[in-house]
Amino acid sequence: MTHRIPLGWSFNGVSCGIRGASGETGRLDVAVCHSDRPAVAAGVFTQNLVFAAPVALCRTRMPQGHGNHFRTVVASSGNANACTGKQGMMDALAMTTLVEQTLGLPSGTALVASTGVIGRFLPMEEVRTGIIQACTTLGKDPGQLENASRAILTTDTKPKVCSRTMKLADGEIVSLLGIAKGAAMIAPDMATMLGFLFTDAPLSSTQAHQILTGTARRTFNCLSIDGHTSTNDTVLLMANGASRPGKLLEGSDLEIFSKAIHEVSAELAGMIASDAEGATKLVYVDVEGTRTEADAQRIARAVANSPLVKTAIYGADPNWGRIVSAAGYAGVPFDPSELSLWMDGHLLYKDGSPAPFDALAMSNHMRSNTTLVFRLLLAEGTLGCRLATCDLTPEYVRLNSDYTT
Repeated sequence: MTHRIPLGWSFNGVSCGIRGASGETGRLDVAVCHSDRPAVAAGVFTQNLVFAAPVALCRTRMPQGHGNHFRTVVASSGNANACTGKQGMMDALAMTTLVEQTLGLPSGTALVASTGVIGRFLPMEEVRTGIIQACTTLGKDPGQLENASRAILTTDTKPKVCSRTMKLADGEIVSLLGIAKGAAMIAPDMATMLGFLFTDAPLSSTQAHQILTGTARRTFNCLSIDGHTSTNDTVLLMANGASRPGKLLEGSDLEIFSKAIHEVSAELAGMIASDAEGATKLVYVDVEGTRTEADAQRIARAVANSPLVKTAIYGADPNWGRIVSAAGYAGVPFDPSELSLWMDGHLLYKDGSPAPFDALAMSNHMRSNTTLVFRLLLAEGTLGCRLATCDLTPEYVRLNSDYTT
């Protein structure tokens, strides 16, 4: 699929050898995404108290989570630059400084993100070479966009790219492009992921921040692979206004754009879940009928993070008892006699009692479908959520049992 690149944005990704210490060679590992004019930026980051140097630097440059003078994001993969102390902070700063100097930008206008193994220092000589190469070969070609999307991957098996084009009330066209990575150590608030959303729409810094935080709460923070919150999670929204300079989105135009941001973010979150380490199933947990959205998310997380639920899904076992019991221990008060459960529209449990169904047929259905939707319905209120997750497989265990050795 060819994605429309928003006006003013250029990309590239290169291989500089960050993974050389682990025996991996030739993989793309440094990406640069650049705007030809200042852009507003908004960011949401990991809630882990142990956070990486790139997260710390971005928070310093966006102290309230947003700002209005940014130009570039530089990202590296294969090394998280996390738990690396003062040297890690110096290296993160050096990455942004090199981008700014190479592209002739003012100091403080670049943001940085990294992903990979925790607790190792970046091979800065190689990183410097890669950054210079990426900066001097930026472009708008689809191949350069793909290079950037591949350069942020770790154990992902495929790049994750999504886009939307919108026509505004005055006939103007604005574009939105998102790239992301993530495969494991993923749990809500946030996941071990990098996500970058680029647009030529004109937004204020406050608008960008409000749209991103609201969207992340319902998409990237409704994503769980293994319940483990990472140190490097970063999602950035950058808007350079190139589609119509000086005229901010408002009214119905802002609503259209906000909807597109949600759609792209939800699609990227689904791509991450479907490409989780060892996963064979993309699973959505829909919870409806709660008093608050937070209650729905808490129940959905309990279900999604249950190893018993996830292994049953891998084994094509329609063992609904594991799902309803996980809902019950989530810590959300509800009337269990009014709890019901469906899988892909097939009723398994109705108002606190088993519903008749063909277990063999349901097992065959689970085995033959790569996407499954479990719907839990309560009778406590009118709110709900959708959370993306996956099954738990022997391949996940294999990949994570020898990740650094």
